[in-house]
Amino acid sequence: MKTDIQSSGPDSVDAPLALASGKKLFVKSYGCQMNAYDAARMADVLAPEGYAETLVIEDADLIVLNTCHIRERATDKVFSELGKIRLLKEARGAVGLQTRIAVAGCVAQAEGAEILRKQRAVDLVVGPQSYHRLPELLRQSAAGPVVDTDFPVEDKFDHLDQPSNDKVRQRGLSSFLTVQEGCDKFCAFCVVPYTRGAESSRPAEKIIAEAEHLVQAGVREITLLGQNVNAYHGEGVDGSDWSLADLIRRLAKIEGLARLRYMTSHPNDMREDLIRAHVDLPALMPFLHLPVQSGSDRILEAMNRRHNAADYMRLVERIRRARPDIALSSDFIVGFPGESEADFAATLELAEEVRFASTFFFKYSPRPGTPGADLADQVREEVKIERLSRLQDVVEAQRRAFNASLVGQTVDVLFEKPGRHPGQIAGKSPYLQPVQVEGPARLIGRVAPVEIVACSSNSLFGRLENSLLEAAWAQEAF
Repeated sequence: MKTDIQSSGPDSVDAPLALASGKKLFVKSYGCQMNAYDAARMADVLAPEGYAETLVIEDADLIVLNTCHIRERATDKVFSELGKIRLLKEARGAVGLQTRIAVAGCVAQAEGAEILRKQRAVDLVVGPQSYHRLPELLRQSAAGPVVDTDFPVEDKFDHLDQPSNDKVRQRGLSSFLTVQEGCDKFCAFCVVPYTRGAESSRPAEKIIAEAEHLVQAGVREITLLGQNVNAYHGEGVDGSDWSLADLIRRLAKIEGLARLRYMTSHPNDMREDLIRAHVDLPALMPFLHLPVQSGSDRILEAMNRRHNAADYMRLVERIRRARPDIALSSDFIVGFPGESEADFAATLELAEEVRFASTFFFKYSPRPGTPGADLADQVREEVKIERLSRLQDVVEAQRRAFNASLVGQTVDVLFEKPGRHPGQIAGKSPYLQPVQVEGPARLIGRVAPVEIVACSSNSLFGRLENSLLEAAWAQEAF
């Protein structure tokens, strides 16, 4: 799952402003899309306690850092941020305003009481499986700092109320929905099994109910989330064990739901029924995030990925044979311990052969408690930087080429918001590219065919069919 800083405030896009009165909540979320989902659910949990979300940290009575432990840089950023927030807390206290600080997420799970030792201004440390208890834990912390990083017996999702329709609409037409958490793969570089626990899948009935609520409130696109989402094996509505493909087939029947996506997948769990769903279901977008991490069999074995490069290439071939228009994205780690120049060359070769539409790439950073951290032959930092640059050159050229390949084609676009300039509207292609067109705001929320006429490094620019455009402008006038 992608692990850059994801959001500032309750949500990375279109986060709601606080109400004029009452307590104010500021959530800063680092890391993956699942953290963005969790941040929104934390706000939902705290709303009945009188907390309204704000984008202005200086106004917040409660500040929550929802943290990521995948990358060393993200962990360092959390402690740096806490230092700044301590000063803010002191400044507000000097004028009689109380500020509470909570650290949530995977750094909280991994570091626990160490966070309180390093930063005494923190009031609460809560792991990603316990945030449904935030109101109770905040009350406990009034008597002194609290740490709750146990893996609770109860399912947190059983204790989370659905957000209001207004709250859903404020968050936009696209929504994340967690269906699976944890991982049993134990890749040598990854802390997820230690911070999120073993693989656990939510019952299909509860996922369907949450999805139906989102759609009823106006959501048009749902991305199903999991640390290892295609390992989903939840209880189906018929009592049998459902796969991710079974779940997607049921969700695709929800009236008003235009698009479905899922991430992040492991190659070993890409079953034939899920590949087939990409063929059979128009709502399932032809875009697949399928991390490979390395093109070297020796490094893949050291990473405990449980597949080799040839396995991955055969899987790509099967997927593309079934759905020729599908676009792939991936994750790569450069500089894993023991990676030689020949190993890195194999990674470049795989990337060249697959030709990804987009890619996330990272320098290896040792995470305490993972097998990779104890391996000999750690790669020098300057070597990692040089290799990362070379890989970036390759995959960035591929991304630009993929964008350019759509010029002259017609693609369906889900319009989500006004564009950058007056008279423009913006949306997403099936491949997650931003698309800008001239058109009326009335089309926001609709999927419409767009002829792509140009592209920039990051966006596509298109033209609506004249008949559709004329009809929409005519309706807009009334």
